[in-house]
Amino acid sequence: MTPDEKCDELKLVLPAPIKLPPNVELPFYEKTAPSWRKNPDLIRKNYLFDADKGIAGGVYLWKEKARAEKWHGADFRKKVKEVYGVEPESQFFETPIVVDNVAGEIAKD
Repeated sequence: MTPDEKCDELKLVLPAPIKLPPNVELPFYEKTAPSWRKNPDLIRKNYLFDADKGIAGGVYLWKEKARAEKWHGADFRKKVKEVYGVEPESQFFETPIVVDNVAGEIAKD
């Protein structure tokens, strides 16, 4: 995304916090990352983990809320429940400005 590129509405989805059962380890993230990498609707995903509290989750950046809802719908929630044993919590945010220091960009919606 360049500073001049116009995107549809940018959204963040946070399907966390979720308590990790003792048998779930961080290498699981490495197993799921390639499937998110192949997702044509996803701009970026940041995995989150707090070992002290046993909480994990992710921040997903999508161009449109409809795409986030598509990928985080009933099937996704069921899979999360099966893997982690808890229902994920989701929260949507608009992201009107993105500061990307790696790319040297400031992008506005």
